[in-house]
Amino acid sequence: MRKTLVSPSQVLSGMDLYSIGQINALPQHQRAQIYRSLIPLDVVLRFEIDPSALAPEVDSSLFTIDARTRSVALALRHAADAEDPLLYLQLADTSTGQIEVILFIVNDPYAERFYTDRLPDGTPTHFGTQGRNISEEIRAMKAGLAPGQVRRGLRLTRDLVPILERFVSHLHHDAFYIQPLAYNNAILFEHLGYSYAIGLGRMEGNDREFPPGGLLCRRLDGSTPFRQPGAEETVRGRSWAIHDGIMGMPYEGIKMYKQVGVHAGVITFPNAAW
Repeated sequence: MRKTLVSPSQVLSGMDLYSIGQINALPQHQRAQIYRSLIPLDVVLRFEIDPSALAPEVDSSLFTIDARTRSVALALRHAADAEDPLLYLQLADTSTGQIEVILFIVNDPYAERFYTDRLPDGTPTHFGTQGRNISEEIRAMKAGLAPGQVRRGLRLTRDLVPILERFVSHLHHDAFYIQPLAYNNAILFEHLGYSYAIGLGRMEGNDREFPPGGLLCRRLDGSTPFRQPGAEETVRGRSWAIHDGIMGMPYEGIKMYKQVGVHAGVITFPNAAW
């Protein structure tokens, strides 16, 4: 079991809560204590973060909580002046009363940074949906990163899944939802036991069309740095090609869910090399 600074059972015991909105309506001290239960202890120890700086009564620049009416964004930094958080997690209540992970980002703060998230003039790209910094994307791809990454990750996703499962379970839910930002995210989530609420057929279609002879494979014609022959063989190669628009449409509209304690066993890219 992955440990956190404080377990969800410790802070949620005796509280009849069902939603992010209900947590956000609590006094600040209680709200902060609950959201601290999502911080993996391994990260705090690895980066030598003083746990006392993350105490719920401390107004800390290392752990910030932006609580709105029905959503919350958490950011954990290893230093107050860090450009990027170690962990950024945004959760929200859906219109049907479920809990959804809106955004989840993990960064190694000591790894090289690639400015794929902004144009040369500083304008945000919003994960490439409103502009692309092509030169930085090429550098990131050659360095082994996937679309959406600005730094190498910390391999933290596998640790966070059981933490989120315990969290939503204590809120009386048996699953939580997530929308993968890129193809590689969806494949990773598959391996961690997620299934598809929306988009399984589309993901299976990708795997039919990327192998030799398929439509997407034929489009890997070297016309851009992201569409090189052979890209179909790896998750990152496919993901960069999809990010580059090889499907003729944006990568969106995919929604996945993780059932508490259940590995769905869904695999849409068998024997995938990363």
